[in-house]
Amino acid sequence: MLKTSEKNTRSFYNWFDRERIVHSLELVQNLIVVLLCIGLFCTMLIRLGDIFISLLQPLRFQDITSDILFILILVELFRLLIIYLQEQRISVGVAVEVSIVSVLREVIIREVLEIPWQQILAVCAFLLILALLLLTRAWMAKIFNTISLENNQKLSENARDHSVEKRVPI
Repeated sequence: MLKTSEKNTRSFYNWFDRERIVHSLELVQNLIVVLLCIGLFCTMLIRLGDIFISLLQPLRFQDITSDILFILILVELFRLLIIYLQEQRISVGVAVEVSIVSVLREVIIREVLEIPWQQILAVCAFLLILALLLLTRAWMAKIFNTISLENNQKLSENARDHSVEKRVPI
């Protein structure tokens, strides 16, 4: 028979199962991401309706461009969340693209001629860094794909060599 303290200890360890806790937290996190997706989608629909209503009034190019870029930012964020749900990772490329469009939107809203030259220089440096990040990501992906292809070729060659050895009598 088990003592009461041993029963309590076993039930504590059963309750404190790390895999079950992590799985539960991942489910909650996925629920939050789904709710964010629904919120972003509703926001996009509302902003799209606002754009069509603003087209009935005299056109203000800056406002319409700003709204369109805002919807594009929301679309990219939506895509980022969908990728997260599918692959359980954040896509760096999409996140950088969102950052670039966000910076350009702010520049368009504030009009380039009204921004001090120091801020324009800082924005240019930031955009250059984001572009380098995108290029580095693409370069790293190409390297990893090349390594993966080489490993797959070696595996298939080894498999062929073993199958040939099995067929040839000694």
